[in-house]
Amino acid sequence: MRDFQFPGRSEVLSTEGMCATSHPLAAKVAMDILGQGGNAMDAAIAAGVLLGICEPQMTGLGGDCFVLYNRAGEDKVNALNGSGRSPAAASADRLRALGHTIVPKTGPESVTIPGAVDAFCRLAESEGRLGLDTILQPAIRYAETGVPIAPRVAFDWEIAADTLQGAAREYYLIDGQVPKVGQLFRSPGQAEVLRRLARDGRDAFYHGEVAEDMLATLNGLGGVHTAEDFEQTASTPTEPVSGTYKGVELLEHPPNGQGATAILLLNILKHFDIPNMDPWGAQRLHLEAEATKLAYDARNRFIADPDHTAGLDRFLAPETAEKLASLIDPSRAMPAAAPLTEAVHKDTVYVTVVDRDRMAVSLIYSIFSSFGSGIASEKFGILLQNRGSGFNLEPGHPNELGGGKRPMHTIIPAMLRDNGRILMPFGVMGGAYQPTGHARLLSNLRDFGLELQHSIDAPRAFADGGILRIERGYSAKVRKQLSEMGHIVEIAETPLGGAQAIRIRDDGVLEGASDPRKDGCALGY
Repeated sequence: MRDFQFPGRSEVLSTEGMCATSHPLAAKVAMDILGQGGNAMDAAIAAGVLLGICEPQMTGLGGDCFVLYNRAGEDKVNALNGSGRSPAAASADRLRALGHTIVPKTGPESVTIPGAVDAFCRLAESEGRLGLDTILQPAIRYAETGVPIAPRVAFDWEIAADTLQGAAREYYLIDGQVPKVGQLFRSPGQAEVLRRLARDGRDAFYHGEVAEDMLATLNGLGGVHTAEDFEQTASTPTEPVSGTYKGVELLEHPPNGQGATAILLLNILKHFDIPNMDPWGAQRLHLEAEATKLAYDARNRFIADPDHTAGLDRFLAPETAEKLASLIDPSRAMPAAAPLTEAVHKDTVYVTVVDRDRMAVSLIYSIFSSFGSGIASEKFGILLQNRGSGFNLEPGHPNELGGGKRPMHTIIPAMLRDNGRILMPFGVMGGAYQPTGHARLLSNLRDFGLELQHSIDAPRAFADGGILRIERGYSAKVRKQLSEMGHIVEIAETPLGGAQAIRIRDDGVLEGASDPRKDGCALGY
């Protein structure tokens, strides 16, 4: 139990339903949807779409999503890939001929077709109870009337505002200025798009005026996107990948997401006596950093569109982790095994909902970089993601940019199962950090027996491109010890990630926790 004389928060407990996410208005909307007779999928979609209005720098209709979920009364976990593809005419040769070595992050070349809307429409129909017309009403209302800017949202907005270009500056600045805490942000253009979605379903987004608006904006900037690219967008049902750690099963979304990296990282850490280390000491952090370097090097070589790569079994095989673990010196840092393909703080929202029937949803939704590509459609103000910058331009690489491909994705929803029973949907936002965040959270719970909220609150670090970025929660003594081991230690510029989780206890009580690094909360019903 936490010391109530120190700042902190308790886990939230309830029995009828729960949501944990990064903005309180979205959590409240999820509870309202459950109260109207909706299930966890209805509530998660309603909250997720609203987060695009509450946290527009993080996500929106122009982005992608991945979802893990079970059906009421079942412990089988289903996966849906709601990530979009590159335009059919996309060409790495063209970009290389123009002198590019990476996909430009703020041009039309980085914009893949948004996949989240198709996924939400599909899931609302196949898994929900209330229908799009009902579950989109809260987001429509808030988009019209406005959402007060929350403190963490304002912090991120200030950092990323220079990404905004063209019409995006009109839609996502207020009188040309970055919004301040408490100012109302409105998006009447998106309210209209959501009204059309509520009335006409996915065709309102991928055909007709809304699609034409996105196409005209992209083509006007030199993009090679076509109407056929939008019309052919479709989410894909798939099967989770899994691994075990200290008696529990971790389920992740398969590639093109990077979830398998978390499993590999934990498989490496199994070879070390983590539970007998100081949870906040230099030795544990050193081993986690070294395992991260190795697991992410493997990720950068392998994770890609599954239509263009193979070998997942080998990636997750115990002998692979054993060989990698043998490369770790317990007292000395290795150089970064390979440069990461993106900075740590890419922007994402995560929402998890569990309902009274114990349907559990783990949903992650993103436009990648803060404000995505910085490009917004002219008429409706839909911010377009820059997921295409997750491709590389290395000839022959499975993740090389090409027509109709899905890029390697950083966003990863997760679930835990215990003896076959669904135990905990969870996620840790934060771009590249996410596999390390999943491993750290699970290790906090299983190696050290920390309470759920404490496991989320605890300080974090991330080995990122040759630098070990450490939150201020670590002591100067620990930083010095890590430097002596050979790490290049820097205090992280921004908090590392943002976690949300709901644990389904053996007695049936729901236990929720939400990261103080964000503005959100867990709410019970």
